[in-house]
Amino acid sequence: MVSAANDGARAYLKLPFECNLVSYGDCVVASAGEQYADILRAYLGDMEAYQCFVMANLHRLEDALAPFGLRIGSMSRYFLPDVNALTALPCPYETRLLGPADFQGLYKPEWSNALSAERPQLDILGVGAYDKGELIGFAGCSADCADMWQIGIDVLPAYRLQGIASALTSRLAREVLARGKVPFYHAAWSNIRSARNAVRSGFRPAWVELSFERANGGRGA
Repeated sequence: MVSAANDGARAYLKLPFECNLVSYGDCVVASAGEQYADILRAYLGDMEAYQCFVMANLHRLEDALAPFGLRIGSMSRYFLPDVNALTALPCPYETRLLGPADFQGLYKPEWSNALSAERPQLDILGVGAYDKGELIGFAGCSADCADMWQIGIDVLPAYRLQGIASALTSRLAREVLARGKVPFYHAAWSNIRSARNAVRSGFRPAWVELSFERANGGRGA
């Protein structure tokens, strides 16, 4: 598939892609510049879907794309809710439902997963946990697509391992569904803690995604 701008795409994506691979389990969808088509056909043509994301194989693809100045960039896992597993989870602290008017002053590093300083206009709903009036955990979601809202979660280090993250994430997911939208959750490939939170909160693995980027930050020929 030749990558192109798309008004319906996730708001944070920078389109067109140089080269992007997505697998939902049984197949791989490649979205890339037309100049890489032959390389991708050769790479995808002789492997099962999961094998296309094995690092030893990816190095072969990276070598083939190196003359174009491309290298492996981001590697992510995405999760969708299992509606039968989304249940109310206990939180040992007071929780509050929050909206955009409550987000002012919260665009700080400690809440950078729950809110996006780059796209504050998309931050639409959140759930906070409070200890004696102080915000100590925060799940927020952004309207990244017309029908899908992405959830991010932050908990202050001193309050972790108490079930706060899963309680806030599951509550926010149910609030999103109640508004007729589909919540989704993203974790970096190596972020096991975040992936475990997704599963505890009632999400299940849905797709994986890998993007190539320009090694020098420039554009291809």
